[in-house]
Amino acid sequence: MKELSLNILDIAQNSIAANATCVTIQVCKDTAQNRLTLCIEDDGKGMTEAFVKKVCDPFVTTRTTRKVGMGIPLLKLAAEQAEGTFSIQSEVGKGTKVTATFTLNHIDRLPLGDIGQTMSVLVSCNQTVDFVYIHKADDKTFVFDTKQMRAALGDVPLNDPEVVLWMQEYIKEGILSINGGV
Repeated sequence: MKELSLNILDIAQNSIAANATCVTIQVCKDTAQNRLTLCIEDDGKGMTEAFVKKVCDPFVTTRTTRKVGMGIPLLKLAAEQAEGTFSIQSEVGKGTKVTATFTLNHIDRLPLGDIGQTMSVLVSCNQTVDFVYIHKADDKTFVFDTKQMRAALGDVPLNDPEVVLWMQEYIKEGILSINGGV
């Protein structure tokens, strides 16, 4: 994958396939520590300890439509290539947490990509799932929460084309504002 937002999309889709009702995605940029951290956490069905130990193998997947699962192995590889770390914690019946760290200024760190588009696709295609996106840049924080959106929009669906476009722009502008406009 050429950008981290695609990894986020893939891991979040795993959460949805695991019957998650809430998926929290965090991106934390810490310039003092030269660290970028991605964390995707869900309240889905979780995985057994034995499956967690094998999940980084691309030939281990729960999918029935194909025999390979590349999302988790590719995210792990991307983190390691940027002198970062990768971990998965999961508990059956409680959910899963995937965390990847990257050296922020490493030449091999993939760009973050278009998070606004990624989140709007996740939200518009998964109407019954709550999504929380938290983006931290040092001491500043931007939060996007579909529960708040539903409360504000009332009967307007989150997949309404105007709402989807608004989400994309809102997230893009929120991230820009905490990053000093760059």
